[in-house]
Amino acid sequence: MANSSSVSEFLLLAFADTRELQLLHFGLFLGIYLAALLGNGLILTAVACDHRLHTPMYFFLLNLALLDLGCISTTLPKAMANALWDTRVISYQGCVAQVFFFVFFIGTEYSLLTVMAYDRYIATCKPLHYGSLNGLGWKGPQRSSSSNSPTKGSDTPKEIMVAQDFI
Repeated sequence: MANSSSVSEFLLLAFADTRELQLLHFGLFLGIYLAALLGNGLILTAVACDHRLHTPMYFFLLNLALLDLGCISTTLPKAMANALWDTRVISYQGCVAQVFFFVFFIGTEYSLLTVMAYDRYIATCKPLHYGSLNGLGWKGPQRSSSSNSPTKGSDTPKEIMVAQDFI
């Protein structure tokens, strides 16, 4: 006879053994989850609805808010359910799914933060090349022209305009 045991569920450790502390943890987790949903939802709504925010920095911020929603939604609902219903088990498939999505969202978030850092580096250190290097074709905020400006209608200093002619 062969040993054929398999794991079908995992037993989780509780934060507290008393029911009052479990409900306190549920309330705390619920508050954190609702604050994250509200904050990220406001960011998504603001960036999606305001056409002035359709720039690379806010594009990245929108994606970061989506990733944050996904990351917090993988683990916190199960933790809240465990605290509310006084359960301590999670199925093997549920655990694998949680780990997979959590690692996916964290990895994607770190990759996006790396791209955001590079974008800010280009915008700060190579501002004259930013429009051509970021790949989105965004040239910066358009300013109104004034006829009395020494640079013929732009708010850019003369030294930068001369440097643009040589690049």
